[in-house]
Amino acid sequence: MVAVTVRLVALAVDAVAPRDLAEFWARALGWSQQEHDGEATLVPVDVTSFSIVVRPGAADKRGQNRIHFDLTTTSFDERDATVAGLLAHGARPIDIGQSPAEDHVVLADPEGNELCIIAPGNNFLAGCPRLGAVNCDGTSALGHFWAEALGWPLVWDQDEETAIRAPDGTGPKITWSGPPLMPRTGPERTHFHVAPKSGSTPAAATAHLLRLGAERARHPADGPVCPGADRFIDVDGNPFCLLTG
Repeated sequence: MVAVTVRLVALAVDAVAPRDLAEFWARALGWSQQEHDGEATLVPVDVTSFSIVVRPGAADKRGQNRIHFDLTTTSFDERDATVAGLLAHGARPIDIGQSPAEDHVVLADPEGNELCIIAPGNNFLAGCPRLGAVNCDGTSALGHFWAEALGWPLVWDQDEETAIRAPDGTGPKITWSGPPLMPRTGPERTHFHVAPKSGSTPAAATAHLLRLGAERARHPADGPVCPGADRFIDVDGNPFCLLTG
């Protein structure tokens, strides 16, 4: 068993207008918002163990995002009120191939990023907070990579679909949908920020990630540059950052 040396700190979301997009998501999630040096950090007010950092630098959107958020609701009235509220603050309905019979609602935020409003009674997200899932396009191997990297247990591992959740069984799930994977149409707007666990070091965290199959990012096209962070590529080729500063 490889010793776990990293923790999930944040999801970094690149935006055209970080303050405006952060205000939208703070409202959508019910989280608090902090601003510093042109970035906005959304801080959970529930059991979620990581934040969302909204930062400048979004590339033109050319296709469907490989990572999107699923928001939970506790009643159909709440689902409908949530949709109406988000539409009033800049969201719009979109069609990504969902069936009219499905009871979740697919929207795009003011910068075109997809999100789903999940209807009540969804057994998979039962007990999850408002941010029910971080829904990722990816292979089973990627789900296993992050399970071992973070020490988060697999809570779903069937038919090439995987999901993990924090060891205490609280907070959102992070899911990977399995094949077929979406084509890469441009830089991904969302990526993971991890950091050494308390008592560990950047060198130990780096060795841990490399043992599990990550690679150091070598080229500018290998993902975003984050101040105070080393860039890596996961086993599916997605960028992520290890915070070292």
